[in-house]
Amino acid sequence: MSEIKVELTRRAALLGAGGALAGASLAGSGAALAAAEPQGALPAAAARYAVGGFEVTTLHDGVVALQDPQKTFAMNVDADTFSAANAENFLPDDGFQISFTPTLVNTGTELVLFDTGNGEGARPGRGTMRAALENAGYSPEQVDVVVLTHMHPDHIGGLMEGGAPTFANARYVTGQKEYDFWAAMDPEANGVTKLLAKNVKPLAEKTSFLADGGSVAGGITAMAANGHTPGHMIYMIESDGKQLVLAADTANHYVWSLAHPEWEVRFDMDKAAAAATRKSVFGMLASDKIPFVGYHMPFPAVGYVETRGDGFHYVPASYQLQL
Repeated sequence: MSEIKVELTRRAALLGAGGALAGASLAGSGAALAAAEPQGALPAAAARYAVGGFEVTTLHDGVVALQDPQKTFAMNVDADTFSAANAENFLPDDGFQISFTPTLVNTGTELVLFDTGNGEGARPGRGTMRAALENAGYSPEQVDVVVLTHMHPDHIGGLMEGGAPTFANARYVTGQKEYDFWAAMDPEANGVTKLLAKNVKPLAEKTSFLADGGSVAGGITAMAANGHTPGHMIYMIESDGKQLVLAADTANHYVWSLAHPEWEVRFDMDKAAAAATRKSVFGMLASDKIPFVGYHMPFPAVGYVETRGDGFHYVPASYQLQL
């Protein structure tokens, strides 16, 4: 053991001496390696996974940084409880980031897009889904089916570009209950109804409306997950004995919504139903060890959950689903 220590010490000394000489040489030459030009934004990100014979690609539609998280999450707990949970998970009390992740499923016979992001020209930090799609090797014209999990603007914003459908050759699928709820309202009632009138209603003739258990395509089945919105839907993806759930907005944060499923979220329209849905859906995923895509999970937004205490713990996928 002493010989090994001596060898390592000598090696370290030689490396240290070499590094010092290299540093002196660079300093003498006046070269500054850190003076490279800024490269700007990276290409819009995409990540690809295998689920049986299906190819699943998550598409980054950007990220936004916001302040005052307790105005959105954990609305029904006191500040000290919230702060303690943050300290346990290395999270700040005064700000947070949220990602947006549409998902593409190539079944081999159809290319199915789940949600369309914020749309081109959205507010800063958002609206990169089309670029991510193209970086993943596809064009909007290749999309055969567009599925809308619910009608919030960050899910339907990318349906139209310049007044024309972004996905010109696609058919559309959404939940009947979800569409009927928003479509019955005054189009000027709020931001959702305004965008619905602009982006969704013009496509109604090309849209199929599903209920719980309805089929989008072979191996893709709708599952009711109400609470976030009245007709919020998630989807089970199944191929060759493998499964993955597109969980949409069932959970909006990887800690606050999973570790504490009863913590209220401002965007959940029926907060009690949303909490019950989180417990039910993630209880199933934990029990059956099924991976999921969460629309607002940290990109690439694919992971697992395990039961922990009264809630769940998020485990990001690593190589389990790699192609």
